[in-house]
Amino acid sequence: MKLKDPLTRYVVQLGDDALIMGHRLSEWMSRAPFLEEDIALSNVALDFVGRARLFYQYGAELMGGEVTENTFAYQRDVRDFTNLLLCELPRGDFAFTLSRQFLYDAFSLPFTQALCKSTDSRLAAIAAKAEKESRYHLRRSRDWMLRLGDGTAESHERCQNALEQLWIYTDEMFERDALLDGLIASGIAVDPASLRLTWLETVTETLHAATLTLPEPQGGVTGGREGIHTDDLGFLLAEMQFMQRAYPGLQW
Repeated sequence: MKLKDPLTRYVVQLGDDALIMGHRLSEWMSRAPFLEEDIALSNVALDFVGRARLFYQYGAELMGGEVTENTFAYQRDVRDFTNLLLCELPRGDFAFTLSRQFLYDAFSLPFTQALCKSTDSRLAAIAAKAEKESRYHLRRSRDWMLRLGDGTAESHERCQNALEQLWIYTDEMFERDALLDGLIASGIAVDPASLRLTWLETVTETLHAATLTLPEPQGGVTGGREGIHTDDLGFLLAEMQFMQRAYPGLQW
C-alpha cells in the first residue's frame, strides 16, 4: 500500500511507531520480573496500541473507501511500514526494554506537547490524549533507569550495555525529510530536529543521576521512515498479522 498524500503518510507513520512499540512491550506479558511490572508493562503497551488506533482511524478516514484501521495494521507488507527502527528492535532483556523505552519516552513527551499545537485539529486532539500518557511513561521509564543504573553491578552493566546498543538508532527520531517540510511549514507536523536539545538534556540529566555514561556518538542508522527495516520487523509482522493473512477479512 503506497500512500501518496503527505498528511495521510504522516498520520500513518505516527501510527506505525505506536503500534510497533506497543507490540514489543506486549511481549513482556507474563514474562516481566514480577507481577506488578507485568501488569504495568501491559498497560503501557495498551496505551501505545490505543494511540496507534487513533492515528490509523484518522488515516482511514483520509483515504476513504473500504480502508480501516485494520488495513494499516494487518494488510501491509514490511516495506510499507514507516516506523522508527528503534521501535522494532527485539525485546531483549528487561534493561534493554526499559532503556529503549526511556530513550523513546524522552522524545515522545516533547513531541506530543508540540503536536498539541498542530493546525490540524484532529492531530491536536490525538496529541492531547497522548501527551498525558507520555508524561506518565517518561516518569516511569526514568524511575527504572535510576533503579537499574544505580542498583546492583549487574543491573548497571546491563543498562549501560543496552544504551550502547541503542544509541546508534536515536538519530532517526530527529530526521526531517521532504514529506515533513510542507507539513511543518503549514503548522501541521512537528519539526523533530527542534526537539533534539530538549531530549538530550533529559537523557543526560537522567543518566548522570543513574551513574550511567552517555554513549559516544557512533553515527546513526536510519531507513525506517523509507520502509527499510531490520529483519526483526518481518518476524514481528509474521506473528502479528498471521490471522488476517491466513483468513483474510476475518471478523469476530
